[in-house]
Amino acid sequence: MAVASYIFAVLALCGGVFSLLALIAARAFLAQKPATGGFAPPVSILKPLKGCDPEMYEAFRSHCLQDHPAFELIFGVSSGDDPAAPLVERLRQEFPAVRIELVVCSEVIGANRKVSNLAAMLRLAQHEFVLVNDSDIRVPSGYLAKVMAPFSDASVGLVTCLYRGGHGKARSLWSQLEALGIVADFMPGVLSARMLEGGVRFALGSTMAIRRSALEQIGGFAAVADHLADDYELGRRIAAAGHQVRIASVPVETAVPEYSLRDFFRHQLRWGRTVRSSRPAGHFALALTFGFFWATLAVIASGATGWGLGLWLVILLLRFIVAVNYGRLLEDAQAPRNLLLLPLLDLLAPVIWAASVAGNTVHWRGEIFRLRKGRLIRR
Repeated sequence: MAVASYIFAVLALCGGVFSLLALIAARAFLAQKPATGGFAPPVSILKPLKGCDPEMYEAFRSHCLQDHPAFELIFGVSSGDDPAAPLVERLRQEFPAVRIELVVCSEVIGANRKVSNLAAMLRLAQHEFVLVNDSDIRVPSGYLAKVMAPFSDASVGLVTCLYRGGHGKARSLWSQLEALGIVADFMPGVLSARMLEGGVRFALGSTMAIRRSALEQIGGFAAVADHLADDYELGRRIAAAGHQVRIASVPVETAVPEYSLRDFFRHQLRWGRTVRSSRPAGHFALALTFGFFWATLAVIASGATGWGLGLWLVILLLRFIVAVNYGRLLEDAQAPRNLLLLPLLDLLAPVIWAASVAGNTVHWRGEIFRLRKGRLIRR
């Protein structure tokens, strides 16, 4: 038990080091000078839809209230009777001055139906710059201005955004854990990767603003039509083609549904298996970031000695500091309310990680797939 306690202590210290790296990464991100200069080209916003997400209409409206000279919204559904279609018509009536199109996308070019829809929607896009984000993303009025500003540098091919989880009416324990995980784990991982890898080589589904010429260079949306992590793949391929990928200075908000335990576990498992499939080395390295979990085992194995309890408190304090700092960075007013759930989240994370290693099945939009090297295979 004494040997085990020392092993657990070393692993806990690895988690503490990651927390420090995450804090340094956040500081580096905030220290960067935001792109300025008034570069404001016309933008085609593509929003693929399937069913209705929480507070989706308010998310739609936020895109129509942009302080930007010229933009259009193109929505895509796989079927004309999709429940989201009437919301698009309602949006047209509320904002007649904005070009809003709804496309019924019948052609399927890959297992990822969202990407198939994007390929069809792109044909209607009128502008050189296209922006893709998820249907539930809510944005501030200055969103387009801040996202498009980095494109004043001709080397930039894609711009993405950090995001926070918005509860809305979702108040279940599992919904709160989901939102807290975005702030305390996922976004720290994103900025740490940016710092350690010397730049961004991926994108997030919260925003993918793309220079159309860069998209065509990598083979368009068809190139990622069989991938679950189409956002990650688009960013990776555009970076590999020699273009810069930047993170805009504006965070956005994604709606968090009213999750049950099963919903929460399936969603987290899909995230975990997607990361494992896309970035296997990074996924296995996640085991070294579970500082609080390893510190708890060190306390148990050491018989709650003074050094074990001291390590446990230090690691817990670091985790709280990370969550508080990233909550501020993401402008997440709800993050402080969820902080007391952080120990529970940190004890669940290794369980979900272990489960993500054990299989390849994912549940996505009511369908079940198997993952093979990042590609979706229907069961």
